[in-house]
Amino acid sequence: MSPEAPRYHRPVTTRPESTLAQRKRQLVATELTEAALQLFALKGFDAATVDEIATEAGVSKRTFFRYFASKEDVVVQFLAGMGADMRAALAERPAGERPSEALRHAVSVPLAACGDHAERVLPVVRLILRTPSLLARLLEHQAEWREGLAEELGARLGRDPETDLRPRLAAGMALTAFDAVLRRWSGGESAEVAEDPVALLGEAFAVLTPALDASS
Repeated sequence: MSPEAPRYHRPVTTRPESTLAQRKRQLVATELTEAALQLFALKGFDAATVDEIATEAGVSKRTFFRYFASKEDVVVQFLAGMGADMRAALAERPAGERPSEALRHAVSVPLAACGDHAERVLPVVRLILRTPSLLARLLEHQAEWREGLAEELGARLGRDPETDLRPRLAAGMALTAFDAVLRRWSGGESAEVAEDPVALLGEAFAVLTPALDASS
C-alpha cells in the first residue's frame, strides 16, 4: 500500500484483553478505506468495484462487507470522522476563548489534514464534490456537523440551541466557510495546490469574526 493518509476517525477505547483484536480490525479497516478512496479517485466512484478494492487491500470481498455495507459507506465514514474531529477540537478549546477563534481552530482540523496530504486527499475531495450521490452525503453530514458544533458552542456560551438561534447560526457560518474553502482549495485539475486551506480559512473568518463574536 502507499504511504499513510490522514485518518478522519478517532481510536476506540477498549478493554486490555480486546486491544489486539481492535488494532487488527482497525488496520484492516484502514487498508480498505485507503484502497477504496484511491481507487475511487483513480477510476471514478462508479467504475471502481468492491472486488478491486478488496484485492488492492489484500483481503476477500467477504471481508470488505464485514466492515462496510457498500462502496458509499466508505466515503460516509470518511466524512463522519471529519465532523467528529471538529466537534472534539471545539470541546478542547479554552473556555474563555472568543467564538470566532474557537470555531476557526475547530474547523481548521480537517482542512489542515487535507493540506498536509494534498497530493493524496485532493483527488478524493474532488471526487466527492463532483459525484452527485457523494456530494449529497457530504451535505447530509454537514447538517449533522452543524448540530454537533451548535450543541458544543451552546454549552460553552450557556445558550440552548433549541431556544436560542445564535449557536446554530454561528455553527452554520463556520461550516459555510469550511465549504467555501474546500471548494476553492480543490478547484481546477492540477495535482499541485498552491493555496494553503488553513490560510484560506483565516481569510474567510476575517470576514465572519464580527458576526460570530456577536453571538456571545
